[in-house]
Amino acid sequence: MPSSLLWAVDVYGRVYSLSTAGQQWEHCRDAHLEFKRVTAIQQCCWSIACDHQIYLYVHASDVPIRYQEETYENQVSWWNPVDGFSDRLLPSDRWQWSDVTGLKHQPLGDFQLPSENWEWEADWYVDENFGGEPTEKAGWTYAIDFPATYTKDKKWNSCVRRRRWIRYRRYKAQETWVKVCTKQTGSLPDPFNDITCGGWEITEEPRGCLSLWAVSLQGKVWFRCGINHHNPEGSVWEEVPVPGEVVQISCGPGDLVWAVLWEGDLLVREGIGRDCLKGSSWVMVESPDTGVAAAHVAVGVNVVWAVTKDHKVWFRRGVNSHNPCGSGWIGMVGEMAMINVGFNDQVWAIGFEDRAVYFRQGVTASELSGKAWKVVSVPRDSERSHSSASASSLQSAGCFFGGEVRLQSHASVLGDADPETERTGAEVVPTPEMGDALKPRIPKVTSDNFISELVSDRDGQISRRDAPPAGPSIPEEDHTEKEVEDRVSPAQVLSPSQSSGVDPQWSNVDLEEAQTHLASGPGDTAETSSLSSVVTYILALEEPYGPDEHPKWAWVSGGGCLVECHTQLNWFNSSTATGQPALNSSMQAMSHSITPAQTAEWRKQIFEQLSERSKREMENFMHYEQAIEQSVWVKKGTMQWWRDWKPHKWVDVQFALEQFSGAEGNKDGILFIYYTFNDEKKYLHVFINEVTILVPVLNDSKHTFAIYTAERTKQRWPIRLAAPTELEMHDWLALLSVSCCDSRGIQGPPSKQAIWSVTCRGDIFVSEPTKELEAIPYPTPCNQMFWRQVGGHLRIIESNSLGVVWGIGYDHTAWVHTGGYGGGFFQGLASSTDNIYTQTDVKSVSIYENQRWNPVTGYTNRGLPTDRYMWSDASGLKECTKNNTKPPSPNWTWVSDWTIDYAVPGGTDREGWQYAADFPASYHGYKTLKDFVRRRHWARKCKLTTTGPWQEVPPIPLSDITILPCGPKSTVEQVPLWAISNKGDVLCRLGVTSLTPGGSSWLHVGTDQPFKLISIGAVHQVWAIAKDGSTFFRGSVSTQNPAGDCWYHIPSPTGQKLKQVSVGRTSVYTVDENGTPIHVWIIADKVQGSHSLSCGTVCRRQGVLPNEPKGHSWDYGIGGGWDHITVRGNAMEAPRILMPSLTDNGSNQTAARPLQTSNQPEMNGNPVGC
Repeated sequence: MPSSLLWAVDVYGRVYSLSTAGQQWEHCRDAHLEFKRVTAIQQCCWSIACDHQIYLYVHASDVPIRYQEETYENQVSWWNPVDGFSDRLLPSDRWQWSDVTGLKHQPLGDFQLPSENWEWEADWYVDENFGGEPTEKAGWTYAIDFPATYTKDKKWNSCVRRRRWIRYRRYKAQETWVKVCTKQTGSLPDPFNDITCGGWEITEEPRGCLSLWAVSLQGKVWFRCGINHHNPEGSVWEEVPVPGEVVQISCGPGDLVWAVLWEGDLLVREGIGRDCLKGSSWVMVESPDTGVAAAHVAVGVNVVWAVTKDHKVWFRRGVNSHNPCGSGWIGMVGEMAMINVGFNDQVWAIGFEDRAVYFRQGVTASELSGKAWKVVSVPRDSERSHSSASASSLQSAGCFFGGEVRLQSHASVLGDADPETERTGAEVVPTPEMGDALKPRIPKVTSDNFISELVSDRDGQISRRDAPPAGPSIPEEDHTEKEVEDRVSPAQVLSPSQSSGVDPQWSNVDLEEAQTHLASGPGDTAETSSLSSVVTYILALEEPYGPDEHPKWAWVSGGGCLVECHTQLNWFNSSTATGQPALNSSMQAMSHSITPAQTAEWRKQIFEQLSERSKREMENFMHYEQAIEQSVWVKKGTMQWWRDWKPHKWVDVQFALEQFSGAEGNKDGILFIYYTFNDEKKYLHVFINEVTILVPVLNDSKHTFAIYTAERTKQRWPIRLAAPTELEMHDWLALLSVSCCDSRGIQGPPSKQAIWSVTCRGDIFVSEPTKELEAIPYPTPCNQMFWRQVGGHLRIIESNSLGVVWGIGYDHTAWVHTGGYGGGFFQGLASSTDNIYTQTDVKSVSIYENQRWNPVTGYTNRGLPTDRYMWSDASGLKECTKNNTKPPSPNWTWVSDWTIDYAVPGGTDREGWQYAADFPASYHGYKTLKDFVRRRHWARKCKLTTTGPWQEVPPIPLSDITILPCGPKSTVEQVPLWAISNKGDVLCRLGVTSLTPGGSSWLHVGTDQPFKLISIGAVHQVWAIAKDGSTFFRGSVSTQNPAGDCWYHIPSPTGQKLKQVSVGRTSVYTVDENGTPIHVWIIADKVQGSHSLSCGTVCRRQGVLPNEPKGHSWDYGIGGGWDHITVRGNAMEAPRILMPSLTDNGSNQTAARPLQTSNQPEMNGNPVGC
């Protein structure tokens, strides 16, 4: 899991961030102002500064934030046949420069940058790509009239033409706080008082908008429109009417928005959805405690937490998207000043008494309220903050603390005045009675809901100058009259030069507390010359906390902090929890006294002593003969077997594995399946050394797996077994896999030249190539290759012969192979002890809602008898409802509810429906008179947590990846690795080597349109396919210039749009939209002559030579149920030996190196038995 940040603001207005992988608060040095509030997501952080304005902090990324501006140039020719096309259009025509519809006037000069935080990448240029094909040099497309269907070729009746102009702008203000521009045509919002960000789960791709809500000092609610990944600042503020004055608001990741009124009641926003992010109406909810007003509220996905003005914490039960108001309040333990809900409904809070940051432990999907509060006790960074003591900072601090600072003249600050002059003032000498009890009182600035409390506290301090300040650190009965008299009055602190003729600079900091703070410091803190010095010292202190004090926090935001329920954080002080600080300190001291060299020497000494002892004890038994020359053991179990003959059905069988080892240590075994047929006991047997692959199989009702041999692979009929439980299935798979590896002498991690593949379940398999596999002209058949499983879960995988292996999960997360093996359900000797990490993956389960048109009632869920199920899968042959649809396996857990998927091919209407003439047909996103059926896609996310030799490569999600294939003896300093992000950006990975396969950073490669697939071959040939099917070649890519210079548009085959490309040593192979297979290795949808169980079969093209790149036939390998395979790591070459032909025609044989390619097409294949 990648690291994420927890944001917080201390009571002095300083912003800090705490990484989930770190152990200290990092001060945000770029913040030049004091801040009041922060609200964060993973990509950025919003804040309100002391000037009550909105500021934005965008995290730096290897992929820049780019936005494409476009406009169209239009010309006509029907009224000017002599001169041809002209830019002088008729009054009834569209503008000469317009948008794509022609209704908006858009000349090139009217495009302006939204704010000073943007910059232009380059000048305007013409887009010469049209529908995936290159146009003529000028980029014109032709049509009969406006608007019409445009073509790239000019015809005799082409009376109008247009071309598209493109210009990109880039967001440059990253890793810095910038003020959000409020330029808009309507009324400007008032100064802001509260802010919250969320809503990223409402509109996922392709829209991907965020919801930013703000509250002004007048109690009005504002909504920021147009925030997305292309425009992090948003576009305009819109006021949302409210039935009262709002003081605080909270927005969750989904459609929950709650607000707190000045009177203490709560408001809930209803009607929030994809097409209405602002919602439609407010609903009133009473305060949790009758008679005590609510002060703060925080919402998540399915939770609502609240804090009342007596600082009690409340939890709202029954909250979800369908019932945003919930059902009732539950009182929780603890007193908090404010509360915040982050990812996965994890809860953060600020303690009322100690102003510490608290984390709610035990929050899970089944127990949303959690179990207990735990304080986050980590230090701040060692560097001291560099806060300015200027008058401007004083004014900022005054605004932050809610007071007013009137600057009359430039007064001296602490440390700038002459020491002798400072000593003329009265010195404050700490008395023994004062001790450590006199500490600075921290202002209560955690929420503007406590304004009245702040005012009352301040008024009380002013009226009680001679009285001791109330606080838990100073008991009231300990203050004597003598101590009060010993305290210095405010007039004593003024120097003679500044006490006359100059008005002192006042703020809302108590002078008595300031003197106390000065008195409690070291000796030089008593050298104070003026009131302004005292005030400046308190507000702009470089280090406001003593060595024994923890920071005092005012605000916390966990919206960008990703914490799983199983995540182990290093933020909590274990010594405090156990109550044994002294013991832990002594253990730490002991551990620090032992150096690593001493530890290594100690281990070496113990190992030598044990070796000598073992050798000495074994010498007395060397003359004895070996008692057992070979061992045999048997493991039995009960399973079900899918019978080979008709009628096919599941049969109860006895399953046994008999394994034996010889005197020389070689191991082998036999599988037995005992069954009964016609009251006669029979059995099947399979030798372990004949098993080629053991693969789990998708099945809704049974825990099944398949056993393949070379002969059964030819027949496309494996042995299919079903275990009673998934645990038993995993135990058998682990045991059988170890036995198969032992019989073949395969141990340890995969080799650098291994062949990798992925099934449609996401299971990862690897095969060790041999020279016989590349023998020419009679290579080893693919069905004899042995495949073993590796822990983890991926969608695609890529490798090369230097041992660099990358994969991409279903959630677009990139993973790199660590060099280990095992993981998952492999334990003990079947798995390496190191290089095994936790791996997670998220995928969507899809179902379709189908309806047919009825002339009376319109579209209804009652279809014809011949129609598909009204709730079905994509094919319509299987009934799938929301209630009976389950995750792929028990290892997967639901992490979301059913939602409508709008990002489907063909588009949808506002409700997510697609229309067609009948089932099945071509669907489109609008209704016509000929459309009698419609469907919409529902998706629900589920999550898998497993282990494997894979380490995450954050933070950019990827959709495709390619690695340079290398020769068997090639040496490359840096391995070229290219990728496509899930948004279509092209990336080049830097720093990838065999020792550091994860690389160091991404280099963005600019494109004019989003890409979907990429492949790199020999001599750094980079080919890619855009989302519209057009093909591009990257020029000038080399070791010195890893990103190349520019893209060249390569015309696709006539009438074809490509969806797959793979570059080898001498040739480039592609797959068009019809699935024409011309790869060296492919995943086939169907194999002829099979038992209809071949969907997803691995096939290899035979006879591929440099002079005959097409080959001559297909060799069918493992299947079915495979989704991806890569052979780019296989650099083995067979000896160049000419062999006589065994055929009568005597075809000409040529010995040559085989072509190595990969990047197989992704097929919607199902595994065997599904």
